[in-house]
Amino acid sequence: MVLRVCRAVLGPVEADDAWSETFLAALKAYPELTEDANVEAWLVTIAHRKAIDITRAGGRRAVPVAEVPDRVSAQRAEGRDLDLGAALAALPPKQREAVVYHYLAGLPYQEVAVVIGGSADAARRSAADGIANLRKRYPSTAAQKGTTR
Repeated sequence: MVLRVCRAVLGPVEADDAWSETFLAALKAYPELTEDANVEAWLVTIAHRKAIDITRAGGRRAVPVAEVPDRVSAQRAEGRDLDLGAALAALPPKQREAVVYHYLAGLPYQEVAVVIGGSADAARRSAADGIANLRKRYPSTAAQKGTTR
């Protein structure tokens, strides 16, 4: 579950580093964890914070390239970008985090709210808005053909 969250937030390349850092931090902090704590939510919170740390560090780091392209182009299949990571990255941060933690990590909205901040209702709204945005951007093939599910 932690690796899924890391991959969804960071992508497959940096996810392994975040996963490792999550468990190193968890091992250090585990002795102080209360007995009634929800370990799964605790690990997701640590993974979330490690992903943010890696994202921030990446933003400060220069990336060398041989040539600077005139513009960025994306690989598309029939006009649709089928990459989940790119689709999630296009969402606003709160929506992306709510979708990732609820739908990919399987956390209930109350725990999603603890991780990203706010109330359970706000987390539910952010997740619903995120899914709606994904559906607008990536309609199902059945909807494109005019058939119903």
